Amino acid sequence: MSAVDVVSRACLDGATARGEHPEAHHAEITAEIVLGKVGFPSEMFGKEAGTLSGGWRKRLSIAAALAGADGEPDVVLLDEPTNHLDIRGLVWLEQFVTRLTSRGPAAAVFVTHDRAFLERVATRVAELSGAYPDGLLTATGNYTEFLRRKQEFLDAQAEQQRSLAGQVRKDLAWLSRGPQGRGTKAKGRIDQSHERMGTLAQLKERSSAAAQGGSRVEFNASARKTKKLIVAKGVSKSLGGTRLFSGLDLRLGAGDRLGLLGPNGSGKTTLIRVLTGDLAPDAGSIDLAEPRPEIAVFSQHRTEFEPSLLLRDALCPAGQHVTFRGQSIHVSGWARRFLFTDHQLDQPVKSLSGGELARVHVARIMLVPSDVLVLDEPTNDLDIPTLEIMEEALEDYPGALVLVTHDRAMLDRLTTDVLALDGAGGASMHASLEQAIKADLDRAKAEEAVVKSEAKSSEVSGTGSPPKQPGKRVKLSYNEQREFDGIESAIERAEADAARAEAEIQKPAVLADHEKMAEACAVLDAAQARVAALYARWDELETKQTGG
Repeated sequence: MSAVDVVSRACLDGATARGEHPEAHHAEITAEIVLGKVGFPSEMFGKEAGTLSGGWRKRLSIAAALAGADGEPDVVLLDEPTNHLDIRGLVWLEQFVTRLTSRGPAAAVFVTHDRAFLERVATRVAELSGAYPDGLLTATGNYTEFLRRKQEFLDAQAEQQRSLAGQVRKDLAWLSRGPQGRGTKAKGRIDQSHERMGTLAQLKERSSAAAQGGSRVEFNASARKTKKLIVAKGVSKSLGGTRLFSGLDLRLGAGDRLGLLGPNGSGKTTLIRVLTGDLAPDAGSIDLAEPRPEIAVFSQHRTEFEPSLLLRDALCPAGQHVTFRGQSIHVSGWARRFLFTDHQLDQPVKSLSGGELARVHVARIMLVPSDVLVLDEPTNDLDIPTLEIMEEALEDYPGALVLVTHDRAMLDRLTTDVLALDGAGGASMHASLEQAIKADLDRAKAEEAVVKSEAKSSEVSGTGSPPKQPGKRVKLSYNEQREFDGIESAIERAEADAARAEAEIQKPAVLADHEKMAEACAVLDAAQARVAALYARWDELETKQTGG
């Protein structure tokens, strides 16, 4: 089934569900409009959905959901929308949600652990936690504003607990005096005392939940200070006839923190396998230090546990104790470190959620003393508190770190260098995440321009859509002729305005500020609408003049 067929079907199904009488022609038109909204070029409308990459399938699923509401939803619900999206897809999704909601009246509600997405898109943030009354705290603003408001609330709650604890101590001293020492108005004060004790117990419970946070993550590194643990020279690799990278030179030593970036399917995981010796390169060499460095790999696939394996055996593969940094820890204590209860120890790993299973893998990799730590998409399914604790642990890791993740907050905080694979066999090193993202988006624009140019050339050469049958020529009026004579210049000016508006959106200061982003998106939408209107008018006047 093609992309346009998938979205057309969703449109028809949505109309049927609303009790309307769906029309195939209307559904197809709606599908093409919605696909255009989510960034599908027209030449991909007929492409088989099953052959699309993960990022394009994500766009297709969003297009189908929009079409189900006839292209004009009131509310868009997104559950972990950034999972498995590459950087291009993440930037597109941010711009899409911002444009959708800034024009109104649509609202977007999303569940995500992507802090950069929260920072750039959210206008209101809510967190579910036992640390708050009724289990919920909300704050208007982006993620930074939420963190500020959260800290203010927790500080005020802690102060309330300290003050109430002092009053309860006095209450207990007063209650211990006996009936005669408490005076005649004892009943009311006793009731108040018990009420304060109950409130204090609730505050202590919430404070305990707030203090629990995420898992206690620490990585077990060796003491080696070798500057050339892994050296790659002229390394090349192809899979399935596709060149992933070639002529790659790379050196990893103690203290190096390398981030790997690139579109889905560009070869990031394959490069890891080549660097760690799991896969031989087609050309070039991989030299390892002597003695051979210990390499710990956190795989994104996480498939090494048998579904029936008990949690206790997954956490503690040998006996009832683990040895961490020379200390013996019982499996129950080790499990609690990763927020598991004693009751869960005898449950099979197949009963665990994605986030719980991710914590099991973190627990296992922490037991491996390593010189090189390779983390391939470690953030998938992890909660934000555990992510932040993991980042703190990685900052203190003295060995070499290779990090593959679409979590821009983690990449920006941890990496000293970013190696970007372009998905076409090329690779480039960048000094910062911002520099790498800019280069990737510039490359995407260039690729899109090539596709559009080829499509236009195809139409001109007659290999595209069949030409229309000529009709009756009509002479343009004086005003129409003047308009037609100047319309090419007007289009050039409008396209220049659109290009400037699109460049404005890519500026880091705009990406980081929701209000600026919304304004920039509105300007871009208006500019693109102006370009589309001018082209439509040009086609209308030309058709009238030539009878074509």
